[in-house]
Amino acid sequence: MAEKITAIRAYRPELERQRTMQNDEIVEILVQRTSLSEGELHHAIYALRDVLLMAHRAGQAVKVAGLGTFTPTIRKGRLDIAFRAEPELLKQLNFTGKLHARILNREHLGKSAEELVALWNQEHPDDPVEG
Repeated sequence: MAEKITAIRAYRPELERQRTMQNDEIVEILVQRTSLSEGELHHAIYALRDVLLMAHRAGQAVKVAGLGTFTPTIRKGRLDIAFRAEPELLKQLNFTGKLHARILNREHLGKSAEELVALWNQEHPDDPVEG
């Protein structure tokens, strides 16, 4: 008997991920878009990191205009950081025609977990999700 999460993971739509953009690449792009130097940008990124750490260690969330809110939290008994993107950032991310990444399982966009499980059960009669 298959787990429900196995069925959902097999059929849910998701972005085909590319490699992670690294700090040096971010700085290179920002140098081209701002009047700041490479060194100033590296310093600003690490200074922002230090502000996040200081605030989170004091139990404060940090809102960065245009990006979102970083909130200290506890997960599995350890301090962690939750990020909630600003609505405008999400709105811009979802502008029609702007996505360049490939969507895997695109045909299942909008389907509920129950529909994905039903699809699994139809295609895997020997290993259904029950319950």
